[in-house]
Amino acid sequence: MTKTTAATVIIDTGCANLSSVRFAFERLGTDVLVTDDADAIKAATRVVLPGVGSAPAAMTSLKQKNLVELVKGLTQPVMGVCLGMQLMTSKSTEQGAIAADTPCLELIPTEVRALDTQNLPTPHMGWNQLTPVLKNGQVHPLLDGINAGDFVYFVHSFCAPVSEYSIATSEYGEVFSAAIADGNFMGLQFHPEKSAAVGAKMLANFLKMDSDSLAAYNASVIGGVA
Repeated sequence: MTKTTAATVIIDTGCANLSSVRFAFERLGTDVLVTDDADAIKAATRVVLPGVGSAPAAMTSLKQKNLVELVKGLTQPVMGVCLGMQLMTSKSTEQGAIAADTPCLELIPTEVRALDTQNLPTPHMGWNQLTPVLKNGQVHPLLDGINAGDFVYFVHSFCAPVSEYSIATSEYGEVFSAAIADGNFMGLQFHPEKSAAVGAKMLANFLKMDSDSLAAYNASVIGGVA
C-alpha cells in the first residue's frame, strides 16, 4: 500500500535530487515521504524543500503544482536545500527565458545574486568549510554539534550574501551565506546529503525539530542578533 503520510515530508518539486535527499534521511532510519500532495505536506511535522537547476525553472514548477501559497503558509520547520534555500528568498538575479530577476517565495527577506568568485572557477563545486554564526550566543539548532572549519559539499553559482539571516557562512572568492534562517524557515546552500558525517548530523538535527522546539529557540534569541 502506498504511504500517504509521514512526519518528515520532502516536497516533490520535480527536481533531480529527490532520491538522494530521501536516501540520506532513510539512512538515518526515519520514515520519509516524497509528495506534492497538499494535505500530506500540511500534516507533516517538518518539511524539506529540495532543488537543483535554475530558479526560474524551479519557481515555474512550484506554480504549476500549485505549491507556492501552500509553502508560504507552512508553520512547521521547513528546510530548503541548495536551490531550495535560494527559493526561500525574496528574489534571485538568475534569469530564465524572460530577461528579468526571478521572484521567489519571500520566506526569508534576503536576495540571491551571482557568486563573486574573484576569478576562481565557476560554479563553486566541492568541499568547503563552514563558520556557524551565533545568535545571542547560540548556534541555530540545525547546526548543533557543527564546528567552525567542518567541511560540506557545495555546487552553486548563485548565493545569498551575508546578512542578519545568516546562520553559517563560507568563503569562495567572497564570504557568503552557507545557511540562512528566519522563523520556521531555514536553508542550506550546500548539499547535506552529499556532506558525509557533517551533513548527516544536520539532517539528524532537523529530524529532532518540531514547531515547539524551534519556537523555543527563536524566543531565546530575541533581543540578540536576529
